[in-house]
Amino acid sequence: VVVYFYPADETPGCTKQACAFRDSYEKFKKAGAEVVGISGDDVASHKSFKQKYRLPFTLLADEGNKVRKEWGVPADLFGALPGRQTYVLDRNGVVRLVYNNQFQPE
Repeated sequence: VVVYFYPADETPGCTKQACAFRDSYEKFKKAGAEVVGISGDDVASHKSFKQKYRLPFTLLADEGNKVRKEWGVPADLFGALPGRQTYVLDRNGVVRLVYNNQFQPE
């Protein structure tokens, strides 16, 4: 599973990142992986974002940033921005890779 936390729907960096995952989605599926995006946006925002950019993967609403805090995703710019961080988990749910890509959304 690839779990990526991103700041917000419809922002330039987050849209670029989501579309990069979309464009590589078949490669993830062939490797047996699923992609899940998480941000503090609500379900309605995610639905619109998914439809607009034809995102084939799940987007989860983390209103209040509870999941982000539980996973320890760091904030950036002195806490002004929610962090952009990607986790790769193996089949047993063990985190195998953590990638902080706040300023490199692709």
